[in-house]
Amino acid sequence: MYTIRVQNMQFHGHIGVLPEEKKVGQTLQVDLEAVINAVPVDDQLASTVSYGDFYPIVEKIIDESHVNLVETLAQKILTAIKQLDSRIQTVTVRIRKLNLPVDGVFNNVEIEMKQS
Repeated sequence: MYTIRVQNMQFHGHIGVLPEEKKVGQTLQVDLEAVINAVPVDDQLASTVSYGDFYPIVEKIIDESHVNLVETLAQKILTAIKQLDSRIQTVTVRIRKLNLPVDGVFNNVEIEMKQS
């Protein structure tokens, strides 16, 4: 068993409840962690899960999703990554929203969701 991590993928999305978020959008950063229930037995890509497949899946979901809740977006990503390969045992996703139309001083808002 081993873990693949893809960190700080960046996208522009239109996720949120506020009208400004839906219209203008904001920068989203995504971290993805997949626990793989396998051990590569040779030096062939087929003996592992290709992390190169993760980015296009996340990108497509963010491009097509105009949901209110970042939690809904996280769930869509978890489901799609988990369905990618039966050797993926657990998926954790962290989504950070930057440039929020919220009064206050802070770097971002982050949610983390895990699915086994």
